[in-house]
Amino acid sequence: MGNSCFGFKEKLMQRLRPLPTLLIIRAFVPQRRNKDYCVVILGSTGVGKSALVKRWVRGNFRDKYVPTMEDTYHQVRSGNRGTGTLHITDTAGGHRYPGLQRLAIARGHAFILVYSVTKKQTLEELKPFYELIREIKGRNLRKYPIVLVGNKCDDSRRRELTARDGAAYAMEWNCAFLETSAKKDVNVQELFHMLLNHAKKPTTCLQPNQKKSQMPKVAEKLLGKCIVM
Repeated sequence: MGNSCFGFKEKLMQRLRPLPTLLIIRAFVPQRRNKDYCVVILGSTGVGKSALVKRWVRGNFRDKYVPTMEDTYHQVRSGNRGTGTLHITDTAGGHRYPGLQRLAIARGHAFILVYSVTKKQTLEELKPFYELIREIKGRNLRKYPIVLVGNKCDDSRRRELTARDGAAYAMEWNCAFLETSAKKDVNVQELFHMLLNHAKKPTTCLQPNQKKSQMPKVAEKLLGKCIVM
């Protein structure tokens, strides 16, 4: 009887012992959350969508054109609010795979609409993409920002569109605007850093850093004020 009573007391004391300090700390310290941020790139065939992504991710450029069906690139990013993964979805040019494009837009958090300054029609062909984003995501473009990008700005000999042309579309669509060159690495870093900053602070204005970006003065005047997304 005495032994059984002693055993009962010992088990009771074990249950009443305080939890280890480490477990208590873990219970009260907020856990760092993993957040994914998906950027979708849309535009006509041959405007340099893949070249922009590869310049950002790999830091190189290939002049040879290779058609894309759909590629996704991943980069892990970390910050005060935890770690997350940046997903960049490079969609097929044009409207060859509408199902994949609709799915990519549905999953996207931000969008890059790319045209070539050497082909006027590629800017006009972005209108259906813009309307599709609004159809799927609604009119809340502050939550789902869009950046209009005029690529191949280094090719002055074949240029058909000025910075004013692109800025006019950006004003109409109420979105940010940049001219880039994947070949010469002009404004490519600024483009993706702009989106990353917006991912960290969604309430901030989406606008390129005018000190670092090589924006033509005409576009600067048109886009001088903060564009509300």
